[in-house]
This record gives sequence, structure tokens and C-alpha cells, in this order.
Amino acid sequence: MSLPTKQEAQVLLEKYVADEYQRYHALMVATAMEGYAKHFHEDVEIWYLTGLLHDIDFGVHPETHPAESLKWFKEWGYPESLIHAVEAHAYGYNGFSTLPQSKLAACLMACDEICGIFYAYRKINPIAYKDMKASSIKKRFSEKNFAAKIERPVIERGCVALGVSLDEHINHLIGFFGSLS
Repeated sequence: MSLPTKQEAQVLLEKYVADEYQRYHALMVATAMEGYAKHFHEDVEIWYLTGLLHDIDFGVHPETHPAESLKWFKEWGYPESLIHAVEAHAYGYNGFSTLPQSKLAACLMACDEICGIFYAYRKINPIAYKDMKASSIKKRFSEKNFAAKIERPVIERGCVALGVSLDEHINHLIGFFGSLS
């Protein structure tokens, strides 16, 4: 098993992901994953790196995502837990049918899409994440036309698999995102 350092993973992200929004999304997901790793007393490094690299092939191979990154991760000797989590986060997309079988995979599924809601909310309400109200995020979550491409059922499925309610999840993320600018 080998894992890149945070710095090496950041270089990989910059090499494969050109879009600034996608890079910021990766940072948001990594921050959420790191927060949950601390919350659940899990391996912070692998949880952060899983979040940072989960969409590394999306910009180049959106029609098969995450198939290419799964191949790369295997070639690079990344741990099976990271590979499984990235595969499971794509449940229902591009023919992927692997459900999360670990807390790491469930967390990635719960965190990935909801980061888009937080990001969109902040674009229309330019306040710090730490100053957001959970009730406001929950309200936007319920509005299907707000950030319409966000797959709410995926978030809910991830929350169930992770063992947290949507309300708890939103509150955790507000706290975890406090360090983001």
C-alpha cells in the first residue's frame, strides 16, 4: 500500500484537474472527509486523500468517471479502501453499481454532492461557512430547483450508510468547513 503525501496529492490534482471549481470542490470534500475522520477516530490521512482525489478523472473522462481514476489508483498502489470508496461514490452513474461497504465509502457518498449545495448557497449568500445556518442549507436542500444537478438521493443514501441524519450531517459540515475560505 502506498499513499501520496498531501502535497503530492495536490500536485496530482493540479495535473489532472484544470477547472478551478473542481479543484475547490475536491478541497471541500477533502475537508469534510478529514472532519469526519477526526469525528469517528479514523485515519485522517486516507480520508482526506480520498476526498481530494475522488474526482481526479472527471474533467478528462466525465463519460466514464471514475473508471480511469480507479485504474490509476490500482497502478499507483493505493489502498483498496480508497479505491472502493471512489468506486462506491459513483453508485448509479456510468454503470457503477457498487454500494458503500465501509464508513469511508459511505462518508464520501454523503459528502460529495452536498458540497455543491454549500458552494451554491455561498455564491448567493457570501458569508463564511461557519456563519451559515443549518436550517438555511436544509431549506435549499429541499428546493429541487436550487443547485438542480445535485443528486439529493445520493446524499441521503450516504447519510443512512454513514449513520447520521441529514440535519446532523449539515451541522457537522458547517463546523468542518470553518477553515475554508
